[in-house]
Amino acid sequence: MPPPDRRTMTRPCDSPGKAVRCQFLCLIVTGLLAIFPDVNSDAQTAGGTSGIEGVILVSPPRPGPLRKEGPSVAPAGHLEFVVKKADARVTTFTTDEAGKFRVSLPPGHYVILREDSGVGPGHWQFEADVGSAMTKVTWTGDSGMR
Repeated sequence: MPPPDRRTMTRPCDSPGKAVRCQFLCLIVTGLLAIFPDVNSDAQTAGGTSGIEGVILVSPPRPGPLRKEGPSVAPAGHLEFVVKKADARVTTFTTDEAGKFRVSLPPGHYVILREDSGVGPGHWQFEADVGSAMTKVTWTGDSGMR
């Protein structure tokens, strides 16, 4: 079968009526993307509707005295934390560069802490009670620097 003649082929939106329909379809798709921008991101990171989400900060952010013009806290970025329930390890998570995290967990009482060898002095243990929804937290860990 010979290939079709390009002069007689039309694109889907070439005619005036089809062009209006194509523009309308593009408008609808754009609107849906604006309303539901992260349809898959929560499903991939959350996996459920209950758990803990928030930010972990560290204070003081550097050694020495705190200065009035300087920040008193900094994001605890790229740190791994262990989630335990009744001394049993449930899961782990890592904060992003801004110290933010989200972890799906069934309802219950949890202890969140750092266990890696580079922890050093300071306080990095937190507790949370998870209900049927995401529990939002802002925790500040003690860096141990003075």
